[in-house]
This record gives sequence, structure tokens and C-alpha cells, in this order.
Amino acid sequence: MMMTLGYFVFSRQTVPFQQTQHEMVWRHPTNSRVGARPSSQFVGVGDETMALSGVLMPEITGGELSLDTLRKMADTGKAYPLIDGRGTVHGHFVIERISKGRSEFFIDGAARRIEFSIDLKRIDDNDRGLITNGALNRIGLGGSF
Repeated sequence: MMMTLGYFVFSRQTVPFQQTQHEMVWRHPTNSRVGARPSSQFVGVGDETMALSGVLMPEITGGELSLDTLRKMADTGKAYPLIDGRGTVHGHFVIERISKGRSEFFIDGAARRIEFSIDLKRIDDNDRGLITNGALNRIGLGGSF
């Protein structure tokens, strides 16, 4: 198992992604000042997104059916817990976009190669309940909150 989004398991048999891009933003708006640099204030965390991309070869890996399952999950508008293969809980994410391209076709028009990308957006608050004390101790933040 590479990762799960809700009950959907990313694996070699379903949608094995080859690349991930994780983006986290912190908000620091500024105010202009006369004769000085703009002042900045930290106002909290911003958006957190995760992008998964790769190539499916239906003869070897998952194919259209796996991507259709993800599309149906996106159609619900629900948020799903995202957990990587090491057991790290990343939070609850919605599927914002699925993109796919097809090439190298069989004689019946089915694609031998399907390039895909999936964009996820975190929608839960930074709930410290998702982090166990063991995980906090590993990064030096042990104790109660």
C-alpha cells in the first residue's frame, strides 16, 4: 500500500502514483509604512494541497476503473482521511481535480497508457487529535496540549 484516501487504496493494482507534490502555506499579510519596509504579521496557516501524478499501464497496473472510482468519490464532495504507507495521518482532504490523458491505443481504441494527476486539498483544521503523542515525541514536541 502506497497511500489511502478514505477506503481507496493507492497501490500497484489501482493507481500507483510516481510523483507527489505537497504544498503548505503560512499567511503573512503586510501593511505599507511610510519611510520603512512594510510590516508583516503572521495570521496562521493557509491552504495545504497534495498533488499525485503518474502513468497507468492497464496491462500491468490499474486503469480506467480505478480512476472512475476516484471520480465517484470526488462527486460526493466529501472529505476523506489521507494516510500514507508509513501510517502518517495527513488530515482530511477533498478531491479538487482529476486530469487524465490517453495515448498508445489498442486496436479497439482502449488506451495502453493513461497519464493522470489528482489534486487534493486539506479542509480540516490542524486538529492535534490526529497526531499521537508518539509522533509528537519523535519531532520533539512531546507533552500535552
